[in-house]
Amino acid sequence: MAKRLVWTEQAKSDVRAIEQPIALQILKTLGRYVLTGEGATKQLKGITPPLLRLRSQNHRVFFRDHH
Repeated sequence: MAKRLVWTEQAKSDVRAIEQPIALQILKTLGRYVLTGEGATKQLKGITPPLLRLRSQNHRVFFRDHH
């Protein structure tokens, strides 16, 4: 079953501020992660609750995975 994304207002604003081709690549990477769990993710150490980082080319998306 696919995961569900919940966007903060700040995250929405940040994506809108990025150049469109870059934003689309980030959204594509997020979509793949949501559907398949695949992607260059890493759990950041020393942060509670856990924070994950997903790489999308030269960009990073930080999020929490609430299962």
